[in-house]
Amino acid sequence: MNIPKNLLYTRTHEWIDFKEDNVALIGITDFAQSELGDIVYVNLPNEGEEFAAGDIVADIESVKTASDMFMPVTGAISATNGALADQPELINQKPYDAWIIEVSGIEDRVAMLSPDEYDAFVRSEVK
Repeated sequence: MNIPKNLLYTRTHEWIDFKEDNVALIGITDFAQSELGDIVYVNLPNEGEEFAAGDIVADIESVKTASDMFMPVTGAISATNGALADQPELINQKPYDAWIIEVSGIEDRVAMLSPDEYDAFVRSEVK
C-alpha cells in the first residue's frame, strides 16, 4: 500500500495536497482504489460549486461497486481532472497523480490524518 509522506488523509480514504494560496488537490487513496477495483466512471462536480467539509462531492463507479467521495474541506471547486472523463482507470494506475478535484477558498476541514496515522487506521480496518 502506497502512502506518500507529503499528503494528508481522511478516514473516508481521500488524500489532500495543500498548495499555496488556500488551494488543495484532492483524490482517493491507493487503498480506496484497490478496494473499489477497476474504476469505470467518475461523476465530477461542476467548477464553481461550493461544498462543506463532509459533503458528498463526487461518486466513483467500478466494475464491482459505487462509492461516494467526501469533501475533506469547505470551499469551491476551482478545477476538475477532465482526463478522468475518458480515462477513469488513471485512478487505479496512479492514484496520487490522478487528482479528482481542486478546491480553493478553503475555510474549514475535517480531521485529517498524517501518513503514519492513516497507515495505522487502514491496518486496523483490514483486520
